[in-house]
Amino acid sequence: MSSKKIVLFWVFSLAAVLAVLFLLKGILLPFIASMVLAYFLDPVVEWGEKKGLSRTLSIIFLIVVVCLVLLAFIALAVPMLQNQISSFAARVPEYINRVWNYVHPLFDRLKENVPAVENLGDLKEAAASYLGSGVKMLLSVTQNLISGGMALFDIGSLLVITPVVCFYLLRDWGKVTNFFKGMIPEYAKETVMEQVNAINNILSGFIRGQAMVCLSLAVYYSLGLSLAGLDLGIVIGFLTGILSFIPYVGCLSGFIISMLLGLMQYSDLWNLLWIVGVFGIGQVLEGYVLTPNLVGDKTGLHPVWIIFALLAGGYLLGFLGILIAVPTAAVIGVLIRFSISRYKQSDFYKGEVKQVEKGKKR
Repeated sequence: MSSKKIVLFWVFSLAAVLAVLFLLKGILLPFIASMVLAYFLDPVVEWGEKKGLSRTLSIIFLIVVVCLVLLAFIALAVPMLQNQISSFAARVPEYINRVWNYVHPLFDRLKENVPAVENLGDLKEAAASYLGSGVKMLLSVTQNLISGGMALFDIGSLLVITPVVCFYLLRDWGKVTNFFKGMIPEYAKETVMEQVNAINNILSGFIRGQAMVCLSLAVYYSLGLSLAGLDLGIVIGFLTGILSFIPYVGCLSGFIISMLLGLMQYSDLWNLLWIVGVFGIGQVLEGYVLTPNLVGDKTGLHPVWIIFALLAGGYLLGFLGILIAVPTAAVIGVLIRFSISRYKQSDFYKGEVKQVEKGKKR
């Protein structure tokens, strides 16, 4: 088979896979989640096998532990989040009055200098009405997500299907990998396996490490903002940590929201400086301690490439796209680097083709 036919074969295969993902995106989430979870847990299962446990027993024990931890986290986190949101909603009128006291003198000056501006006295009531409606909507959405089954993430199928599929994937992990190895043409097996190992190194280095970084930052920011006395401190801290897998987005968005809320809540500067200190230390902790030790600097994934992949995946496939964005970016990155290395080794890049043609003309 010519090289041109081989390239066309892989291009059409990739297009077919993407088409299937797009058409079946509504039901693929628990299966993709199972694959991600199995990829995370396979090293732990292998460690259990080395300790003398059977693979099946290791998998059952591990899945039970993971499910219990998730259920315990949900049982502890959901009431805490509900209490924080309810407390914040109760203090909204106080925040409105405080903001109004800040801006009212500015409106008075504006009224004096711009005669056309009228009925500014109604602005407070209008702002209170709109903000109150916004808070009620936020509470309604939060309660629907919590009590209504979180339909956005299809939590029912995740809790039921994911553990079952994950069990079978982990049990037959060796068979699955051997099957795909056997499908690789013999003449290309060595080259393909080199790229697969490179992809695996990137994924294991980035995904597992970044998950630990996000979890550590979520705990740190939640504790730090709670100690600062910030309303919704646990919510903001948790979301800041989770969003840290998108470079700079988690910290920047969390800092802006915390400062805006702090300006409404606090009447002195020291509490605001506490928030600045929490995020400043968090950035030092992330950049110089957590990321270098848990992720490393050899993942080969540039922050811009990660941001683009997450945005593109979310736009095309929703939450499913976000879930597979980083692995897909890692695969594409490895293939691009491999293609560039082959291109630089080619006669076309080295200019040998032109020299041969000149020799033939002579």
